[in-house]
Amino acid sequence: MLKLDLSNITSFVPENYLTSRKDGLEQAASMIWSHTGPGGDFTGWVDLPRNYDKEEFARIQAAAKKIQQQSQVLVVIGIGGSYLGARAVIDLLCSPNYNLKKKDTPDIFFAGNGLSTDNLLELIDLIGDRDFSVNVISKSGTTTEPAIAFRIFKGLLEKKYGKEGAKDRIYATTDKARGALKGLADAEGYEEFVVPDAIGGRFSVLTAVGLLPIAAAGVDIQALMDGARRAMEELSAPGLDNPAWQYAAARNALEEGGKCVEMLAGYEPRFRFFAEWWKQLYGESQGKEGKGMLPASLEYTADLHSMGQYIQEGRRIMCETVVSFAPKGEYVIPDDPENIDGLNFLSGKPLAFVADRAMRGVMLAHVDGGVPNILIQMPVISEASVGYLIYFFEYVCGLSGHLLKINPFDQPGVEAYKSNMFALLGKPGYEEKQAELEKRI
Repeated sequence: MLKLDLSNITSFVPENYLTSRKDGLEQAASMIWSHTGPGGDFTGWVDLPRNYDKEEFARIQAAAKKIQQQSQVLVVIGIGGSYLGARAVIDLLCSPNYNLKKKDTPDIFFAGNGLSTDNLLELIDLIGDRDFSVNVISKSGTTTEPAIAFRIFKGLLEKKYGKEGAKDRIYATTDKARGALKGLADAEGYEEFVVPDAIGGRFSVLTAVGLLPIAAAGVDIQALMDGARRAMEELSAPGLDNPAWQYAAARNALEEGGKCVEMLAGYEPRFRFFAEWWKQLYGESQGKEGKGMLPASLEYTADLHSMGQYIQEGRRIMCETVVSFAPKGEYVIPDDPENIDGLNFLSGKPLAFVADRAMRGVMLAHVDGGVPNILIQMPVISEASVGYLIYFFEYVCGLSGHLLKINPFDQPGVEAYKSNMFALLGKPGYEEKQAELEKRI
């Protein structure tokens, strides 16, 4: 299903970049599939497409139908991996204009992923008098941004429907056994779904964390899982002909060669939030111990008119991965008898042809300018292809993380900002740190 083109990196990496990493890739794959090595306790995602909880999956599908019948709006509360995966899939499969389209499914709004007062007030205004439900996603229930948002929207639900009516519209995706949200959900009688212990947030899109809001948007989550399962089965085969191995080796070789920024580029506007999900996946997994390429994203062709100059002639610290999807339909460029714009040489040609030639031309220009390019070609955007691509990027992330000899599945650095934020907000127990930080600001 996925075609990987590495022909435009050959002048930037040693000829033996792939074969010289065979032993490392074999070891990395072995650790991932055996759930061993650094972070092995958090590799439950690797066989998830085959071993997912079928009973919970059926409950997710039933809950999604209930939300569709009961509500005109679903508010999804979560941050990081509890937000980006669902939004990425909904935008890619349903459109970034999903909420503006005529449909039989509810609008999907995301909350708890920031601290903007203006954004919160706007969201409340957009919901208006419409019936709505809430899916709150948090393993602990105490993460600041989603906890504040849930406090607010829980109050709005209870004001509109009463306490009994509200609990029928709240779906809690949280820890299976402990935590503040788990305790509240048990006490109030919310329907609950599980954030798995063995799967970190950035790898959780194919669990209840992502699947409930995705299903509520009308996506066929069984087809999504089937696509991921196909990827799991195809990419599990060891060997240097495995595209996941090839991509992981290429990334590692490019980083060793001095490239410290990887730009993920797409030519579909609906790919934007998939790239945001990818940035968290790779940034949080590999940005540690002074290692890892900085993940960035570009939306072509629009960003060629803003970032194109820097990419072509700026600092030579970048490599580029381009994801291309086959078009679903066709639109032929019409003829203009007056040819005012001088583009009649394109008359009668499909717009997709123009897009492909533009992509190829841009890639070659960037390569000539010192930016190695990797191309990932996918079939049309569908549940199956998106599920496949999610799994591909997750697996490559694990492989290339192990090649860096770091733990790809922890995130120790995120505690630093959280500690400072809690101190400056006056959280009990942080008094000494608060006094220290206040002197600095």
